[in-house]
Amino acid sequence: MFRVASPADTMPKTKQEKQIAVLVDTATGWGRRMVRGIIRYAHQRSHWHLWIEARGQDETLHLPPGWSGDGILARVATTKLARELQSARVPIVNVSSIQLGSVDLPRVTNDVVGSAELAVTHFVDRGLKHFGYCGPHRIAWVGLHCDTFVDSVQRSGSDCLVYRPKRGTGTGWEARRADMARWVQALPKPIGILTWANRIGRELIEVCRESGILVPEQVAVLAGDDDDLLCETCSPPLSGIQVDSEQIGYRAAEVLDRMIDGRKPPKGALRIPPLGIHARRSTEVLAIDQPDLALAVRFIRDHASEPITVADILQAVPMSRRELEREFQRVLSRSPAAEIRRVHLERAKALLVDTDRTIPEVADRAGFGSPEYLSQVFRREFGITPLKYRIQIRGG
Repeated sequence: MFRVASPADTMPKTKQEKQIAVLVDTATGWGRRMVRGIIRYAHQRSHWHLWIEARGQDETLHLPPGWSGDGILARVATTKLARELQSARVPIVNVSSIQLGSVDLPRVTNDVVGSAELAVTHFVDRGLKHFGYCGPHRIAWVGLHCDTFVDSVQRSGSDCLVYRPKRGTGTGWEARRADMARWVQALPKPIGILTWANRIGRELIEVCRESGILVPEQVAVLAGDDDDLLCETCSPPLSGIQVDSEQIGYRAAEVLDRMIDGRKPPKGALRIPPLGIHARRSTEVLAIDQPDLALAVRFIRDHASEPITVADILQAVPMSRRELEREFQRVLSRSPAAEIRRVHLERAKALLVDTDRTIPEVADRAGFGSPEYLSQVFRREFGITPLKYRIQIRGG
């Protein structure tokens, strides 16, 4: 039988049972969902026996003394840890986004480029033209996260302003927040800022509040990950990118199983695309300088639960259809009909994640009219059904 074990577990093992060590933090939503994916795979492979301990994201992970097993799944973020794990002389799969130059381990990880492009689109959809990034650059994988976002912003034709702590700021809590406040105050506004993880996003929102800067009206904040508990408990609630860490865990376990059986891992890193963005108040901004267009977009969002059409918009704003189509393409690079579908889809996603309403109820309250049409749109956009989307996001 599959079990999650401790190092002191002395129960007898069958000859076929595989001993798998999991070195992933369990204190974050990212880590817990990843472990859940590993467990899901292990349930399908009843001969897997997992060793895992409760650990925080900043804690150093190690194999237990005397551990002897068949494979390792780990967030390998340092060369030191990589060397330690390699000394066990068993197959290893790395689930970290960071590529260590001197270490060549099979990796299954988040598609950081896909996440960056998703973040840029999210900000552009809200009419924002200025972009920023905030994160602790002393950490290698934060630099990677930042670079991909900067590249994505530049490909969209804009520039990205990156927070880099001034020398001498130190590590003190008050000094760091004061330095961040000076950076935010000097930024052009309105601006959309992507942060590394929700911890930095929460801190940025607090700094803005203490500095008298409005979130999201002046600064829209989007976190690079999504943790319902942490994102919902700041004011305003923090939007976050939904990294599919459960799928990362599942696929990493699948690759490890292949390696244990003597088969070769995939060439290059296997990158799992994000599921989407959980939009909350911190990015609920509308930065459009054309008043009639802003009114049209606001009308669509205010009627996100109704099956409205372009004709309904034209009755609410003083614009001709031709002018409406032209302005939507100029500012948002899509048609009014496409914006209606996008807003309805965002509404459906929120209902699937935040409520227990049935699929027909979600379809009705998101302006889709029928569950069949809702399913058709979800399959086209995500390749899965609305129910499967709910299960993936919630992790069970």
